[in-house]
Amino acid sequence: MPESKRIVVITGGSTGIGRAICLRFAREGAGIIFVHYDPDELKANETLELLDKMDVKARAKKLDVSSFGAVGEFFQEVLREFQRVDVLVNNAGIIRDAFLMRMSEDQWDQALLVNLKGVFNCTKAVIRSMIKERSGRIINISSVVGQIGNVGQYNYAASKAGIIGFTKSVARELATRGITVNAVAPGFINTEMTERLPDKVKETFLAQIPMGRIGEPDEVAETVYWLASASANYITGQVIHVNGGLYT
Repeated sequence: MPESKRIVVITGGSTGIGRAICLRFAREGAGIIFVHYDPDELKANETLELLDKMDVKARAKKLDVSSFGAVGEFFQEVLREFQRVDVLVNNAGIIRDAFLMRMSEDQWDQALLVNLKGVFNCTKAVIRSMIKERSGRIINISSVVGQIGNVGQYNYAASKAGIIGFTKSVARELATRGITVNAVAPGFINTEMTERLPDKVKETFLAQIPMGRIGEPDEVAETVYWLASASANYITGQVIHVNGGLYT
């Protein structure tokens, strides 16, 4: 499929890394469908306005990726309208941080449901159509925390580590079907989520980054885009780290 005619679905696409990924694919002229779960439509509408200025077809939908039924219905709608999904980027994620002794069952469950089950739900909903086309790219957004852990982020780290195991397993299953499945593990990236972290936490992270700076969403988006391009045809089941040397 020519890149200018691809259909790309991005979860968590209204802000931060997700928005940057939307804009990167829009530069090739692809059709963009992104989902979000914001309390209002403000950020989603801002992203749609940016995409509209790039003269691409773009849609946005509020969707709870942790709901198996809602995700299935959403992809049925997409496939009825566009007949296929060429690229799926599983980016949606939340943080529910707490020290382990204070972490509630609900905090644990929320992070695992959105961050990990959401990847399962979306991937399962799209692979049948990709197998039919014998073509497809799935890129899952993990995190450096899934590799090195982090105090207070036990649920987040477990979910992001789970994404890596899921990615490698699905890559093996779909490799003969013309579908590649890879993960991108960002480090400390300049997003609204990281802006909310206490200054002391930010300083601790920054001190551990050999490059001496935090990353930008566009730098993650470029890696995602490359994995979805013909240049990465022979790459599957891999975790690409974008972290300035924080983890090697």
